[in-house]
Amino acid sequence: MNMSTDTIAAQATPSGEGGIAIVRLSGARCEEILLRVFRPKNGKPLASRMLTFGHVMDGDVVVDEAMAVLFRAPHSYTREDVAEIHCHGSDALVRRILLLLLDHGARMARPGEFTCRAFLNGRIDLAQAEAVMRMIRASNDRAMTSAIRQMEGGVSAFVRTAREEIVALLAEIAAAIDFPDEVEESETAQQVHARCGAIRERLLASCDPRAGRIEDEGLRVVLCGRPNAGKSSLLNALLGGERAIVTDIPGTTRDTLTESIQIDGLKICLTDTAGLRETGDAVERIGVSRARKALDEADVRVLVLDSSCATSAEDRAALCDLAPHIVVLSKGDLPPVVSASAAAEEFPGAQVITVCAPRGEGLDALRKLLVSFAPQDGAESSMLSQTRHVQAAMHACDALAEAQRAIEEDMPLDVCAVDLSYALDALGEITGETLNEQVIDEVFARFCVGK
Repeated sequence: MNMSTDTIAAQATPSGEGGIAIVRLSGARCEEILLRVFRPKNGKPLASRMLTFGHVMDGDVVVDEAMAVLFRAPHSYTREDVAEIHCHGSDALVRRILLLLLDHGARMARPGEFTCRAFLNGRIDLAQAEAVMRMIRASNDRAMTSAIRQMEGGVSAFVRTAREEIVALLAEIAAAIDFPDEVEESETAQQVHARCGAIRERLLASCDPRAGRIEDEGLRVVLCGRPNAGKSSLLNALLGGERAIVTDIPGTTRDTLTESIQIDGLKICLTDTAGLRETGDAVERIGVSRARKALDEADVRVLVLDSSCATSAEDRAALCDLAPHIVVLSKGDLPPVVSASAAAEEFPGAQVITVCAPRGEGLDALRKLLVSFAPQDGAESSMLSQTRHVQAAMHACDALAEAQRAIEEDMPLDVCAVDLSYALDALGEITGETLNEQVIDEVFARFCVGK
């Protein structure tokens, strides 16, 4: 995205009726344009960073009572002059104010242009800019924690440390090449090899794309099992409401049904599925197929077994390839036929828990167990969790491995330096220090207008 000197304007709050709406301006003509449409009631000049009461005017016509605030550069979000008009929350009113601003020389902002200007003006780096949109879209506490950490530069500091180490290695290689009489090249090569390995190991250990997906989208938990095992009752109990249809008729659920809950600040997407069995019903077969697909994509597979009924050979045939993470023995209020020890033996590696959905027994233990499958402590569990960051870090790791290989094959240090430069550029893409206009455009294209 190219830097523009235009003064831009956009609505910074969501559309729709509300108590307040905010219209934002940024650019060199910000104050001039603001004063053409806003008249302070006391007639005094606007003071920086102070809300002023007045009227939005269209010539001599009062459009609205409003508040305005001016942030003079560089003490603003974009490091340009920025102004905001806080008006009443009407879409029609906001449109009229925006048209007034455009008539007086502003232009409509593109998606993410305010944050892009903050990035291009050096207030934030690219990783911090991405965190702004993550915060806006956060649907749970862990996603917010992760976004805050990223906005405050946690990812950036980690990446810059790695880049500084690579720059130091390049400096040592340059010294060995330029001053062969004073710097032993073979000793330098050994040191570079070892430190490349250390940087690479640290980068690999920091990458966890699964953590980022779970933070932003939630932990995917799929309930599966034979028909009438109690899956829908369990779903309703966890949700605290009657979402899935529950009857005594096997095969009531014929499609996947997904609902979300939050447990300890973690978003969990619960999916109820059709009962797994061989069937001649065409609709039910489709449901079973979709259940299998959901299981393939699940983070946690929860097998629900009716503890009051013995597991038949048909049951074992339908469930044998599930490899569940958790086995829930349902209907704990009935005399047990299937014990926890027998279930553990039948499905080795799975954790077994007994519940009674109508009474709520065992649900708290199940909730704690589900949370344990998410990366611990949210964002702190891995430094690089966003897909773009992980891909860039992996490219850097590949380049570092190539640098090590060059040393192992006794190639000139110049060859190793080229690979280290590739690693440096790859890491720079995370923070935007290595400018790639296409990447920058893709990042800000996902933003909403007005941010």
